[in-house]
Amino acid sequence: MEYVEVARSESERGELVLRQRHPGTDGPTVLELRANGIFVMDTAEHASEYALADVALGLVEQPRRVLVGGLGLGFTLDRVLGDRRVEHCDVVEIEPDLVDWMRDGTIPHGRRLLADERARVVVADVATALAEAGPASYDVVLLDVDNGPGHLVHQANEALYREPFLQAVLERLTPGGAVVVWSAAREPELETDLRTVFGAAEERCHDVRLQDRDDRYWLYVGRRDPAG
Repeated sequence: MEYVEVARSESERGELVLRQRHPGTDGPTVLELRANGIFVMDTAEHASEYALADVALGLVEQPRRVLVGGLGLGFTLDRVLGDRRVEHCDVVEIEPDLVDWMRDGTIPHGRRLLADERARVVVADVATALAEAGPASYDVVLLDVDNGPGHLVHQANEALYREPFLQAVLERLTPGGAVVVWSAAREPELETDLRTVFGAAEERCHDVRLQDRDDRYWLYVGRRDPAG
């Protein structure tokens, strides 16, 4: 299989690489994102990124304001913007170069997504962005900043899967609002922490096909009581 590097950046968090994968003469070219050598996602399989949005949007009657933690290749944002009930979506991404690749067309579909007037990109750590938001700021919060708590891209992100941060998420959700967290593996401790904070939690699995092998991704759901 042939790989061609498209873009690369270095920051205090390490290395970010965007590359093309050419599976052969009959297959389409795939764009792949890696952080510090860890596979993050590609354009060949994004069903679970869509599901991340679908699950939360399906739980909330009026998901007017949405926060997406982690831009990735934009598939979760694309799904959120496809719901006409959404009036505003903040996308929090810590890597400015990834945002630039979306804006300048290095990621071909990026310009279309970021041109949507409902989308606002915030270049920051998601914990900082959430801390600066007021109470009940969002109807939906979606977190996809790593491959889950057991497969961190950046070690500092460990706190995003623990009770103090999840409590901050709860406080910034409107009554009846929902949070969904994406993970590449089953994470019972995350489910326990969500249940502790939200009073209930749900674990959902999604079968996926990754480069000719079957795999499974996981979504963890918490919902604020509609009564407040």
